[in-house]
Amino acid sequence: MAGRTRTVVWTPLSRDGLDEVLEYIAEDSPEAAEKVLAVVLGVAESLAVFSERGRVVPELHDRSIREVFIYNYRMIYEVLPNEVRILAFIHGARDFDRWLRTL
Repeated sequence: MAGRTRTVVWTPLSRDGLDEVLEYIAEDSPEAAEKVLAVVLGVAESLAVFSERGRVVPELHDRSIREVFIYNYRMIYEVLPNEVRILAFIHGARDFDRWLRTL
């Protein structure tokens, strides 16, 4: 629900994940990577106001940890009182439980 503005913060892990995705896409098309980046940053910025728009991450069952899908990727974030913390940016087909164990 809108009404409160929160600061959006990218964790190092989420920035690394986004960088990996962009590098992979840029190998075939730098223009496509730029487009993906623009969309991702736009979605992230929108979370400042619409922080609860994403669904609860089904594997975690924690209402404060949500996700939005951008193309084939999951942007996973935590909603805090004054902040939205982007926790991860991973491919949607990735085995989430296996990925989580690597943290």
